[in-house]
This record gives sequence, C-alpha cells and structure tokens, in this order.
Amino acid sequence: MILETIRPAMPRPWFRLALGVIFLGCLLLRLWRLEQFNTLVFDEIYYPVFANRYLTGEFVYNSHPPLSQILIAVGMWLASWLPAEPDTINGLTGAMRSTFSYRWLNAIAGAAIPVVGGLIAYHLSQRRSFGITTALLLSLDGLLLVESRYGLNNIYLVLFGLLGHLALLQGLGDRPRPTVITRRVRWFRDYRGAKFAQLRRLSDWVSDGLRSRRPLQPEQYFMLAGFWLGCAAAVKWNGLGFLLAIYGLWAIAHLLTWIAPQTLGFPCNRLATLTPLNIALYFGLVPLLTYSLAWIPHLLLNPHPNLWQVHRQILAFHHALGSGAGIHPYCSPWFSWLLMWRPVAYFYATARNFSETVPAYPTLPPEAVQVVYDVHGMGNPILWWGATAAVGTLLLRVWQADPQERGINFYLLCSYGANLLPWANVSRCTFLYHYMAALIFAVLALAYACDRLCWQGPLTRWPWGIGLITLCAVAFWFWSPLYLGLPLSPQSYQLRMWFSHWI
Repeated sequence: MILETIRPAMPRPWFRLALGVIFLGCLLLRLWRLEQFNTLVFDEIYYPVFANRYLTGEFVYNSHPPLSQILIAVGMWLASWLPAEPDTINGLTGAMRSTFSYRWLNAIAGAAIPVVGGLIAYHLSQRRSFGITTALLLSLDGLLLVESRYGLNNIYLVLFGLLGHLALLQGLGDRPRPTVITRRVRWFRDYRGAKFAQLRRLSDWVSDGLRSRRPLQPEQYFMLAGFWLGCAAAVKWNGLGFLLAIYGLWAIAHLLTWIAPQTLGFPCNRLATLTPLNIALYFGLVPLLTYSLAWIPHLLLNPHPNLWQVHRQILAFHHALGSGAGIHPYCSPWFSWLLMWRPVAYFYATARNFSETVPAYPTLPPEAVQVVYDVHGMGNPILWWGATAAVGTLLLRVWQADPQERGINFYLLCSYGANLLPWANVSRCTFLYHYMAALIFAVLALAYACDRLCWQGPLTRWPWGIGLITLCAVAFWFWSPLYLGLPLSPQSYQLRMWFSHWI
C-alpha cells in the first residue's frame, strides 16, 4: 500500500531566485566560447560521429546504449537550422556541422545539474540553506563544467539519475503546494485603476488555474522516478548505480524497522512503507521498459544485430578491454578518484602567440611554445578533497546523530557507495569521469557539513563554513583556465599542475 504524503510549504521566493541565478551563471559559463576549438575534443570522436550517423541513416555501433547519441543527434538537427560562422564548421562528424551543434544541448543539461542537486538537498532536509549550498558547490566543480562543454555522454547519465532521485524524494512526501504562488499573484490585485484591469484579469486566470491544479500523487512521482532512472541506464550501464542506491536504502530501511525503528529518519522511514511489489513495479518494471524503449530509434535504423545480440557485443567489448597505462595513459583505479589522483587531458594544443589558430598542425617544438591551450578533465581539488573528508565524517558519526540527521546520512552514504563501490569489481580501464555520479553525493555531504557549520550550532563555527565555501570558489577561479581551455603561458600552466601525475 502506497504511503500517504505530507505537504510542506512552498520554498520562499528567494530560494527559487537563488537557484535561478545559479542556473543562469552555470549556463553562461558553459556556453561562453563553446565553439572555440573547431575540432573533436576527446571522446567527441565517438558520440557526435555516431549521432550524425543516426541523422544520415548509416550503421551505428557503440559500446554504450544509444540514448545520449540520440539526444546529441536531436541537438545537431535543431542547430542545423541556425546560422553558423564558417570557422566553426567542420566535417569531422561525417557531415558539415558546427561545433555548437553537438555541444549546446550538453551545456544546458550540465547547467541544470547544480539546480537538481540543490532541490534534492532541500527535499531531503527541508532546509533551503542546504539546497543553496549544494547548488553553489556543484556549480564550482571543474569536471562537471568540462563534461558539459563538449559532446560527451556522462552529463546525461548524472542528470537523469539525479532527476530520478528527486522524483523519489518528492513521492515520499516532500512536495510543495501552489498556494504561495497564488498569494504572490494576488498581490497584483491591490492595484486600482483602469490601467491595471488587464493585469488583474490575468491574475484571476492564473490564480484559478493554480487552485485547480492537482499535484502529482506518490504513484506518479515513483513512476517518474523509474522513468528517469531507466534513462540513466540507457546512457551508460553504470547509470544503474542510482537505482542500486534506492534498492540499498529500501533494504536498510526494512532492516532498521526490525532492529531499531526509533533510529529511522526521512527518507528511510518513508521508504520502509513501500512493499516489494511497489519496488518491483516502480523501480524494476518502469526502468526496464524505459531502457527498452530508448533502443527503438537505434533498432529501427540498425535492425541487425538485434537487441539481444547487441547487448552481448557490448558486454564482450567491456570484458575484453584491458587496463593499465598500456591500454590508455589516463587509466586510473576507482580508489584513486577520491583524491583526484589522475585527471584526464581532454585537449592540448600549443601556439606561438595568442592570435594563432588553434588547433594548428603540425605540433610546435617545445622551444617555440609561448601559449598553451589545455582542457583538463579534473575536478576542483579543494572541493574534491573536502567532499571525500565529508564522506569520511558521515561514516564516523552516522549513529551519533538524531534520527532525522541519521536518515540523511544513510541516504548520502548509500547513494555514494552504490555509485562508487561497484567499480572495485571492474577489470577494464576506468577513468576519473566514472566518479561523477558518486561525486554528486560526496558534494552533498560537504554541503551538509558547511550548512551545519554556518546555520546550526554556535556562531564561532560560522567562519569555518563560509571559509570552506570561499576556498572552493577561489580554487575554481584558479583552475578555471584548464576547465575552459583558456590560453596560458607555459609557466602559468605548470603552476596549476601541482603534481606530476596530473599532467
């Protein structure tokens, strides 16, 4: 039997305004100079090329499910109707396309991730400050920024997985009412005079519409969560980590119900009311159907091999792929991701001056290099190291908190572990960007710690929380040339490479 939901008050306008400002800032940063490298950067040699083949009707084989390439193809088709500068067009995808065409949709998806993360934090704790802190810290990460600015697929996996968790939390009871919006619209009714007559009529129409709007029921939220989680798996199989986190939380909730029910806090206390049939339907059948439907466009264009055969080929590919520097110089084991031990160079080019075209061929000899352009797939070091420390702190105090805080701790730790620990059993070459899903929950843990320092407890702890956020912002600014591919002198480039294994 589905649980009955509670209905907390709508977040205040400043909460929405703050999330909107963060979204716009992230979007502008991702769209700025998006076309500067007129080439295929890193794994753009795969995904935009496959996307173009969908548009031209050619055969496509990829070692991942097709959803991300289909989305990139949609973005390329839409952008084909827009004008483009000649120096931003190339034929590297198999057709004459602008670099903007296979990057802009990723930029929008990446800009939404901090907002969705902030909403998860709010629905998890009912604390607006926690939501804003989470969104702000996620907007200060470098790897999320880099992955958003190019035609790659990991950003869709993270976004869809987070949307699934957000819908789950909303279905468990934390959904807003439209009454506050109605009251805000009614504010206009205080005006008098004929010049505001039309505005008042519009106010009446909007207010009546909001009063009659029925909020989604828990079952609908759970179905929506299953849909988004199925989409995450249809980008890459490791998107199943978001689904595994829900299974783990549900199992923990039932276990604690038998052992110590008084220790349960949200969301575990609400998850415990879901039956195995609920879990099988909403988080088993719905994701499976969504995943299967995502293959239809691919199979219509590529009927051979069939669905079963293509899955066998994908599985065989990943099993056969080895590991180590001999396979790829940027391979890194899963445990090294916690300290950002081995970032990945997505793009590297040199020039003799700032006006020279980049990329230019052939490569300059070292003595002629005056300008370095580097796009480094690395996170914000201060943010990553602080997030790892925050996860360790949650592990140490998971049983020391009150039930509500304990519920948040369980959610963050279980979601983090479900997206990280399965990689320990993977033998193929893995890269730092495989940590992105787990990173989100580590940053949530750091934001939770900063929120407690700033707004809970004695005022003497407040500078520590603000100082940590400020330090993350300064670090983001310092390493931003490597995220955005801005020109640097060789000396400035080396200044940002703190360790030899970062290069």
